[in-house]
Amino acid sequence: MRTVLALSRRGFIGTMLAAGGSVLFYMNVASQAVAASSPAAILLNGWIRIAPNGSVSVFSRTTELGQGALTSLALIVAEELELDPASVTIEMAPVAEEFMDTTPDGPAYYVTWASESSRDMDRRMRKVAATVRALLLRAAAQTWGVTDTECSAHNGIVRHTGGRTLSYAALAPMAATLPVPQDIEPKPRANWRRLGHATARFDIPAKVDGSAVYGVDVKRLDLLVATIAQCPIFGGRLKSVDAGAVEKMPGVKKVFALEDAVAVIATGYWPAKRGLDRLRPVWQAGERKAADTGAQYALLRQAVQSPKHLFLPEGAQEAELLTAHDAGMAAATTHLDAFYDVPFLAHAPMEPMNATAHVTPQGAELWVPTQFQSLVREVVAEILGLPQEKVIVHTTVVGGGFGRRVEIDYAIQAAKIARHVEQPVKLIWSREEDMSRGYFRPMAVMQLKAGLDAQGQPTAFSFAAACPSIMDYTSERRHGVTEEEVDHYGLANARDWPYAVPGQKIALASTDLDVPVTWMRSVGSVASVFGLECFLDEMAAAAKADPIAYRRHLLRHRPRELAVVEKVASVADWDKPAAMGRHRGFGMNVCNGSVVAQIVEIEVSPQRAVVLHTIYCVVDCGIALNPDTVVAQMEGGIIFGLSGALFGEISLKDGAAVQKNFDSYPLLTLAQTPKIQVVILPSDAPVGGVGEEAVPPVAPAVANALFAATGQRLRSLPLMRQGLTLVDRI
Repeated sequence: MRTVLALSRRGFIGTMLAAGGSVLFYMNVASQAVAASSPAAILLNGWIRIAPNGSVSVFSRTTELGQGALTSLALIVAEELELDPASVTIEMAPVAEEFMDTTPDGPAYYVTWASESSRDMDRRMRKVAATVRALLLRAAAQTWGVTDTECSAHNGIVRHTGGRTLSYAALAPMAATLPVPQDIEPKPRANWRRLGHATARFDIPAKVDGSAVYGVDVKRLDLLVATIAQCPIFGGRLKSVDAGAVEKMPGVKKVFALEDAVAVIATGYWPAKRGLDRLRPVWQAGERKAADTGAQYALLRQAVQSPKHLFLPEGAQEAELLTAHDAGMAAATTHLDAFYDVPFLAHAPMEPMNATAHVTPQGAELWVPTQFQSLVREVVAEILGLPQEKVIVHTTVVGGGFGRRVEIDYAIQAAKIARHVEQPVKLIWSREEDMSRGYFRPMAVMQLKAGLDAQGQPTAFSFAAACPSIMDYTSERRHGVTEEEVDHYGLANARDWPYAVPGQKIALASTDLDVPVTWMRSVGSVASVFGLECFLDEMAAAAKADPIAYRRHLLRHRPRELAVVEKVASVADWDKPAAMGRHRGFGMNVCNGSVVAQIVEIEVSPQRAVVLHTIYCVVDCGIALNPDTVVAQMEGGIIFGLSGALFGEISLKDGAAVQKNFDSYPLLTLAQTPKIQVVILPSDAPVGGVGEEAVPPVAPAVANALFAATGQRLRSLPLMRQGLTLVDRI
């Protein structure tokens, strides 16, 4: 598969609706010169294109963020069209309505989020590709005057049982005129020859040899480069800046002021950065008092004890739920009560925020490493006063997303800056700017309570969370997309806890801290699973029960989750004593159609030096389209989760972020990384998510292992800032 991620400007001409059917096909040409010299390729079903030379390409609206989504898409198309996956080319679809995801009552989106990439492709693209195969077979059958069942497809050729053959390219024009069958089903899993088999990602070679074009790599004729400094105090504004001396510096073209930031435009990044460092902008604090982290935790701890929003299961009545909960607590012989908290986290992708924009009176063109193309187009068009069709958005290779690139602030800034010059401008945030002035994962405080009977079994349970609302800050809300009144993302998994605990009461105290927050890989699950899985260990300890044995009983009516727990316990030899000096902890996450359970094995010295030895991970993600991708995503999610759980923290002093680079916001090193063993549990469930689901169990598994080793309950993240030191395993 050849992956084309930086989509060049395309001319779509000659659209037509085939007579008697609903196949929309486009004649696609890269330039007028090409159009004059060769026939145009035919795009079937709006997504799959067959060129006159027989090459097959498919449009995708999924951004490749390192999750392997485009490799899965190539496998899907190759499976249904009986092709070699390496021969399928993937291109980002134009940001246009016909390629967006539509919902009956909501807006149309061109976006990558919520572990939907492979799940969406499984639901949609398998049927699209199967339908194209059926159309090609039908075209051949009608050409030869035979039945469809006498024809078969293989490697770009349709063959008749009598020996006649026609290429896909020869059949495509006729196939585009046929009525679209509505009853075509994709190949059954038993017949798969490509899907379900481990396949290395096709985008890796270009990233290794340097030919992949990331956002920071974009080159345009007469390109200028800008960098930016934003008000370090959240909610603050730019009061004034003296640009005179800086604009005389070599290479500097212009100093540009925004409401809360100042940018320097130059001939390259280095002169722009030198100019920015010479500026002395005067900042003005916002209306709210600048907060410190300690004050924010105090506010959340107060709010969590009086949550205003109670979440009710479908069909439940508030009075009945509260009565059952209170009765369960009253009947308990033991009561547990604990607070857990997590800090703000930075996404810290390797590629800082950047975007290239070229604005002219006729329109705007942007090259952006983004997860939310449709919102970029919509908002930039609004800001520039242009029709949306005059704003062209190209998706570049992305150097890490993790949810941060759902926000489009950096693309907006690039467009605002570029409209004041006649040349294309590439805006690049510095590492310090990216880490300290981006959007963060919300900090949260959780209060968990449980009542246990004489045998240690739960009689009632409550979970309350206090945290900022993502929807108060996300670009969607600020640009007109409405959402339910209460932002449930802070609760995440607490709303659908798999354990059979009676008398559950789940509540939220949405508490604004005046700090911008947004989605991060697994969103609120990182906080809620940390609290829930650690507190469940506390319940097991109070019952004097083994932590996994305790869970087995509570999962007795959830066979899928129980099977994952049993498998990871078997793989890790949980029911046998650990090696001398080793201690283990367990965590599980159920989300986005998948179940992930992990066991962490650690060693702690008398000096509280921690060694991470092994992490065992079992995942039931439904049907694994590409097992290689599933394993890689589990490994990547575990390492991402470990960095956050062990070290990750953005703290505030006088309203500004303290951590500004990797010296104060460390990531897990290779030498510190444990062995990771991943097992994919065979499953016939629908395709589930794998990009986010391995992150949440890591923190509780490590914290529970630390309790087993030290007898100390750690209820705050990051774990290593509580008198512990992580040392190298190798």
